[in-house]
Amino acid sequence: MRIVRSGKNIFAAMPEEKKINIAIDGYSACGKSTLAQDLADALGYLYIDSGAMYRAMTWYFIEKNIDSQDINTIREELEGIVIRLERRNKRLIVCLNGRDVSEEIRRMDVSEKVSEISTIPELRAKLVRLQRAMDREGGVVMDGRDIGTVVMPDADIKIFMTADFDVRVKRRMKELKEKGIEVSFEKVAENLRHRDLIDSNRKVSPLKKAENAVLFNNSELTREQQLIWARNWAEVRLTM
Repeated sequence: MRIVRSGKNIFAAMPEEKKINIAIDGYSACGKSTLAQDLADALGYLYIDSGAMYRAMTWYFIEKNIDSQDINTIREELEGIVIRLERRNKRLIVCLNGRDVSEEIRRMDVSEKVSEISTIPELRAKLVRLQRAMDREGGVVMDGRDIGTVVMPDADIKIFMTADFDVRVKRRMKELKEKGIEVSFEKVAENLRHRDLIDSNRKVSPLKKAENAVLFNNSELTREQQLIWARNWAEVRLTM
């Protein structure tokens, strides 16, 4: 057994020969990506941000000025789109057709369109295939909205994250402000409500808690505290 240090915390890592898959689902701005990335780092696992892949697709169609209702054009374009995720200096890099679009996909116009674009069955089918190919060897922490229900239904550990709505709005505002984007509370709240509605009610792979997922509300937890909780839960599940 090896020892892993994360910040001020020291964890006993999983046995070297044991590689599990962890699925983290939940609403926008509840901290899924932060927890998934921190947990992957603590375990020495691969982190896969499925939401970034959908954002990359959305950015592509915005840049190409392709309407989300133009299904025939979207089908044609999908064939030539290549998305690759890389880790550089503990930072996730999203490459679309060889271009780093990590910053562009976090723009507010992408946030406003991504849930709508994500309802397109052909697009979801392509990304699900890519995501499933990434988890075959085990040792993956993947976050999104349909990971525990569709992408990795056999994941060893499933977490469904949520947080109080006002907390989520403030977190998204902070994230945008750190990127130099000033936006009102009302604008962000409207965007999150819209995304929640679409994500939870789409016909294909709607956002919902897997039956065997643990519900995790992190409204009052720090980044360090939620990592401790998730790491401890992983240990409990592995001994059950």
